[in-house]
Amino acid sequence: MIDFNNGSLFKLSPVDPATLMPRVGPLLVEGETIVAAFKAIRDSVVFTNKRVISINVQGITGKKVDFTTLPYSKLQAYSVETAGTFDLDCELDLFFSGGIGQVRFELKGNCDILALSRMIAGYLL
Repeated sequence: MIDFNNGSLFKLSPVDPATLMPRVGPLLVEGETIVAAFKAIRDSVVFTNKRVISINVQGITGKKVDFTTLPYSKLQAYSVETAGTFDLDCELDLFFSGGIGQVRFELKGNCDILALSRMIAGYLL
């Protein structure tokens, strides 16, 4: 499982969801669609209409990949922090039940964090 406490893994920029479809497409269940996608140098995070999928590319060759599924059904609360004048990054904290605990994603400032917040609220509430 991914170490979500290591924020350096997750300095993410928004990307076109279609670019990550070849990697996560085989994991999606019937009726599941990607609604937002973010990518760091090697790692990625995909928000679908059912869950968050965190993709951790491992090893020198990058052939070993860890996929961690975080279902919205286990999400209890979340917090967003918008970009500021000097701190240009946004933060998304998700709080899950079932032993997962808190998950933090650091997003580049060009992310529409409020739209992401509305999307998550739509699945949570």
